[in-house]
Amino acid sequence: MSNLSARPRRSVLYMPGSNARAMEKARDIPADALILDLEDAVAPDAKEEARAQVVAAVKAGGYGKREIAIRVNGLDTPWGMDDIKAAVAVQPHAILVPKINSADDVARAEAALTQAGASASLQLWCMIETPLAILNIQAIAEQARALGSRMTLWVMGTNDIAKELRAAHTPDRVPMLASLGLSVIAARAYGLVILDGVYNDIKNEEGFTAVCEQGRDMGFDGKTLIHPSQVLPCNTVFSPDPETVAFARKTIDAFELPENKGKGVLKVDGRMVEILHAEIAKRTVAIADAIAELEA
Repeated sequence: MSNLSARPRRSVLYMPGSNARAMEKARDIPADALILDLEDAVAPDAKEEARAQVVAAVKAGGYGKREIAIRVNGLDTPWGMDDIKAAVAVQPHAILVPKINSADDVARAEAALTQAGASASLQLWCMIETPLAILNIQAIAEQARALGSRMTLWVMGTNDIAKELRAAHTPDRVPMLASLGLSVIAARAYGLVILDGVYNDIKNEEGFTAVCEQGRDMGFDGKTLIHPSQVLPCNTVFSPDPETVAFARKTIDAFELPENKGKGVLKVDGRMVEILHAEIAKRTVAIADAIAELEA
C-alpha cells in the first residue's frame, strides 16, 4: 500500500482563494486536506487577485500536516494555464483540475504540469463533474497507469453533475447514484483515491451525516466540504471505529502466526475470516495509524 493511498482524506475543505482571511483561519481547522480554490468560488474579475493570495498563502505555510491542493481554472479558460504556472511554482501537494471529460484531458493536464516545471511528487487531482466524464470514466481512470502519471485522486463535482443531468438534489441522492457508483468502480479498478462531492445545506446536520455515511458505505475515501462546521462530523464518519480497528489488528496477527501459514480461513473471536479480510484489515489499520499520526 502506498503512503498516498493510506493518507487520510476524510475531510477535504474548499477555501475560496479570494478570501485571504478564510485561508488564514484554515490553518487551525482540523481538516485532513484543504483545496484553495481559484475556480468556482472566485468571480471572474477577482481571478488574478485570488491567484496572488493563494500563492502567498502557500508560500507562507503554517498548515501543519494538512495536504494542500490548489484548484485551478479549466485548461480552456483565460486563467487556467497561468494558474497552473503559479501553482506549480509554490509546490503544493496537488493541483486539482476541473472539467476533466476524457483521457485526452488528463493527458493535457499532465503535460501542462510538466511544462510548468512540476516536480515528480506533485499530484494531479481531477474533477469528475459531467455526463461526458461519466461516459468516459474507464478511459479516464486508465490514464493513471500511463508511464509517469501524476493522477492520484478524483473529486466528484456533484453540484455540476446534478445541473448537467437536470437532476434533483434528493436526500437519498438516487438521481446521482449511477454517476457516483460508476466513478467509485473505476477509481477502485485503477487504484485511485476518490472523494465524494459537497453537501450544500450547511445547517442540516442530520442530513449531512446521512450523506457522509452513504458515501462511506459506497466506498468513497472521504468528502469535500464547503464549511468548517462540517469537518468534525465528516472526520467521525470516515474514521474506522476503535472496535473495528482492534478486530483488524487481531485478524492480521492471526494470519501471521506460524501455525496459520498458508491457511485461507481462520476463526478470530468466534468469527470466520478469510485472507481477503486480512487485506481489508491491513488497510483499516494503515488508515487508523495514519489518522493518529495526522492528529498527533
